Parts: sequence; structure tokens; C-alpha cells
Amino acid sequence: MLSGIIILSVNPMPTLAPQDPKNLSWKNYLTLCKPNVVLEMLFTALVGMLLAVPGMPPLTTVFYGITGIALAASSAAAINHFIDRKADAQMARTENRPLPKGQLSAASVLVFAVVLGVLSMLLLVLMVNVLTAVLTFLSLFGYAIVYTLYLKRATPQNIVIGGAFGATPPLLGWAAVTGSVHPHALLLALLIFVWTPPHFWALAIARKDEYAKVNIPMLPVTHGVEFTRLQILLYTILLLIASLLPYLTGMSGLLYLAGAVPLGLFFIYLAVLMMRTKSNKTAMQTFGYSIVYITALFAVLLIDHYFKFSL
Repeated sequence: MLSGIIILSVNPMPTLAPQDPKNLSWKNYLTLCKPNVVLEMLFTALVGMLLAVPGMPPLTTVFYGITGIALAASSAAAINHFIDRKADAQMARTENRPLPKGQLSAASVLVFAVVLGVLSMLLLVLMVNVLTAVLTFLSLFGYAIVYTLYLKRATPQNIVIGGAFGATPPLLGWAAVTGSVHPHALLLALLIFVWTPPHFWALAIARKDEYAKVNIPMLPVTHGVEFTRLQILLYTILLLIASLLPYLTGMSGLLYLAGAVPLGLFFIYLAVLMMRTKSNKTAMQTFGYSIVYITALFAVLLIDHYFKFSL
């Protein structure tokens, strides 16, 4: 509810004509939730839950925890649509979203986001635990307000700082099962935090002109594409080092290490290829692989975890 109040104070709600009932499709509301992004977040949250215990966590906790986190992530995504509606209308990548297309009103999007957020908090407090609810709220508020409303337009390091909020799903999953914040949960969040800049900057290179058009200071816009490619390479090297920590701390075993190293080396290879070819096509290939990378890395963590405890 607080997030809705703050947004209203910055972006007064416009008076809009009544909506065409044909536009009130559930698909428009699903689009607001950014389902592809949320599903990836939920996968890492689920991995956090499963890694938190030697066997299987209680299924009721998993169900309510995942549902609460999903509602919060969807609320944050809808708020992001609301705040960015004017910029989205000017960018080819986002011009077909429900708000720029006039398929939903700003008021209905905001109400939808607030309802999802309130339901998320109620579910997590009543059915999971207060710690998970508090951490989830901080993540929601951080992404929807601190990042989208301020950081995104304030600094080219927006995605680095804001990445801290997007890195929380495995931490939330771990807290949902154990009611605590464990160093291993923080390590999982660290992996996503380090992964986020090379993941997003690869896309930002390919969409540089669009971000410049709407005055969003993404790194390729403010510091140039060459500098951004170098940063991507450096971050992929740092990511490979960070991905060794689960093995070095005893959290995971050799099976994980055997998967993490080649996954990281190929990410570095693509970053080097970006510096050599200097094409948007390679940038998009790197962006696409980054999604495969984080999914595969967490999958290997999970496989190693259950293999270890089955021996």
C-alpha cells in the first residue's frame, strides 16, 4: 500500500475514458506480471527452499511461500509498468505493452498492483513467516520504487545497485523454509547480484538508441558501447570466481563444480566475442545465454545437493 501512495504522489493519475470491455482481458493483466521474469525468479526461490534442508521442505510451506513471492514479484512488475508507461510508449521493445496500447488504464494497473502486493504480504505473514514477508516487501519496494522510480533515471550504475533487490528470490525461499538468513542463502543471492549487470548490459547495448531516446542513462548511453563491453567481460570473470564459492565453502560438491566452471567459461567466451565482433547480434546472443546460464547454474546446484544427500 505504501508503494502505491508514493507512486501516486509522483505520477498523478490521469483521467482516462472508460475502457472497452474487450480490452479487459486476463492476458493483459498477465502481461503486467512479466511472467517470464517472474518464473525465473520463482525457480531460484524454489532452489533456495530446496537447498535449505537436507531432504524435502514441507510442501505447504513451499506452496504458500512460492505463491506469496510470485504475487509480490507480479506486483512489483505491474508497478514497473505503471511508472514506465510513458517511456514504454516510445521504445520498440515495450510499445506493445498494455498501458502504451491503451488496453488497460493507469488506474486499473495501479489497483491491480496494490491488490497483489497486499495479498502477498497477508499470505506470507499468515502462512509462512514474518521474516519472509519483511524481506519480500523490502525487495518489492526496492525494485518497484527505489530502482524503477529513482535509480533507473539517476545513475548508469542503476542496474548494479538495483540488482541487489532482484537478487533476493533464493534468499526469500531459504527464509520461507527455515525462518532465518543463512550465509549460504546470501551466497545464492550474491550469484544473481553479480550475474545481473552482464545479463542486462548485453541487452542494453542492443537497445542503446531506445534508452537514449527516453533519457534513461544506461551504461552504453552514458559511457559508450566499448566501455560497456569491457565491463561485461570483467563481470563475467568476477561471476566465474563467485560461482566457485559454493564449492569452496563446502555448500556444494564436485558435481556442481563440474557444471559451474564450463558454464562460466562459455559466458566469458561470449563476452570476449562481443568485444571482437562489436555487433548487436552477438550482444543479444550473450543476453540469451545469460538466462540459460543462471538457470543451469541453479539447476546444477540443486542436482548436486540431492546427489550429495542421496549417497
